[in-house]
Amino acid sequence: MRIGVDIGGSKIEAVALGGNGGELVRRRVATPAGDYAATVRAVADLVGGIERETGRSGSVGVGIPGALSAATGLVKNANSVYLIGRPLDRDLAAALERPVRLANDANCFALSEASDGAGQGASVVFGVILGSGVGGGLVVDGRVLGGANAIAGEWGHNPLPWPGDDERPGPDCYCGKRGCIETFLSGPGLARDYADAAGRALGAEEIAARAGDGAGGGGDDAPDADAAAALARYEDRLARALATVVNVVDPDVIVLGGGLSNVGRLYRRLPALLPRYVFSDQVTTRVLPPRHGDSGGVRGAAWLWPEATP
Repeated sequence: MRIGVDIGGSKIEAVALGGNGGELVRRRVATPAGDYAATVRAVADLVGGIERETGRSGSVGVGIPGALSAATGLVKNANSVYLIGRPLDRDLAAALERPVRLANDANCFALSEASDGAGQGASVVFGVILGSGVGGGLVVDGRVLGGANAIAGEWGHNPLPWPGDDERPGPDCYCGKRGCIETFLSGPGLARDYADAAGRALGAEEIAARAGDGAGGGGDDAPDADAAAALARYEDRLARALATVVNVVDPDVIVLGGGLSNVGRLYRRLPALLPRYVFSDQVTTRVLPPRHGDSGGVRGAAWLWPEATP
């Protein structure tokens, strides 16, 4: 049995998978935000509860909104800042009395979709998070590529490629730079772009819906011109940003995740836009929605252990 845990900003979710990847049980609790010791206890309690319910023990993988530093072994780059500088893998291993594997939550999403999701059977899968932030994970032959600095897949903090004059120098990013991909392609980035052009505020989901193709695949109302223009700009920027990934890594499959992955027209528009920017005479990379939806991260954490325990 594999147990996966996803530590999010508002909830901690855990799932147990059988040897074939089938879900056995799922539990979730509110995240004790800001309280590191309570977070460790919450994870241990979730795992213990699952094992009591199933009557089985399991391997444990944990997805976090950050990464373990290769230099210090401590959490870095976490938007849940109370985790930063903590030896989370060691503390969880002590609490659970077994080895624990940690990975960035975007890496877990990519691993889930590569293992038994939309990218199953593909050699190279790039998993993309398009939500409150922009992240990514790279899986090669069934294994997460972490990189020498534990930042493989962090495409959101590269500059937007081929910027127009109206896109330079770009919005300020929390990382201290300007014009990062995340500032354009996150949900807040789409909302900012719409507000700047239309002079009124809407959330990313509403913009997509008013553009004529929201989470439900479009509505009966006529598209809003400002929303349609904002989403068209978003699609072109996303194509430019993904083209740089294709030029470097050339993945077989790109799987979109996060709230903006629900915008159905992205899967029609991106294949048409990518050839404008990819350095190739053809682009066969598939761009797909996630098979497991919001469960990708927690399932991928479980798959951090390729071999299930009995």
